Amino acid sequence: MSSAPHPLVGVPACVKTIETHPFHAAGHKYITAIAFGADAQPVIIPALGAHYDIPLMIERFDGFLVTGSPSNVEPHRYAGPPSREGTLHDRDRDETTLPLIRAAIDAGVPLLAICRGIQELNVALGGTLHQNLHEVPDRLDHRAPEGQPHDIMYGPAHAIEMAPGGMTAELAGTTEMDVNSLHSQGIDRPGEGLVIEATAPDGTVEAVRVDQARAFALGIQWHPEFKFQDNAFGRALFGAFGDACRAHATASHDKHPVHRVA
Repeated sequence: MSSAPHPLVGVPACVKTIETHPFHAAGHKYITAIAFGADAQPVIIPALGAHYDIPLMIERFDGFLVTGSPSNVEPHRYAGPPSREGTLHDRDRDETTLPLIRAAIDAGVPLLAICRGIQELNVALGGTLHQNLHEVPDRLDHRAPEGQPHDIMYGPAHAIEMAPGGMTAELAGTTEMDVNSLHSQGIDRPGEGLVIEATAPDGTVEAVRVDQARAFALGIQWHPEFKFQDNAFGRALFGAFGDACRAHATASHDKHPVHRVA
């Protein structure tokens, strides 16, 4: 274990209905990947939108993980056409994550965005999304196979090609690998400052980084958090994210020692 201050990683929650009651929730696999893969302390951030003092949150946390979710980003947030009836949205999460992502990047707080998270990162930086990738000509069906156990659902679905010299390729130690696929939305026009790090065979964007970011700022479309300990990329990704959060915690501790927890 590191002797550096133990970093606090904020995880914005989804609003989910459980037995008719709304709950603020984050997936177990993300929480454990932060705790044991990044060696950090995960803290779930309720989706309360405008309630938050964003600068205060930026000051208190050492990193943010924006997770996947069954819900889609509301299309009006990127000037997209209305969603078809029955599409699941989470307005409170959008109102929490979009300003938080922008503020984290501006302040140099490490950011890792996965699945819905990479889509939120893209929208936060002014990009647009495909709402139904499987209906876009010449695109694969990137949705999860229905009715399958998790090991199959999160199993390899297609290859990706990574940009040589990019952060994703460096973490992977290669420029090609197989990944899982459990999404219906995907990046259409990349947001300002985003560099494409990896693509699927059909051209779908699979990873991006924020160019000129002051700290770790990476978006991943697949799910490296699932059994991260069993694959080299998952271990490398969360290890690098944890290192970035520790570096931020150390710098913050040195600047404001009475406000940080070691």
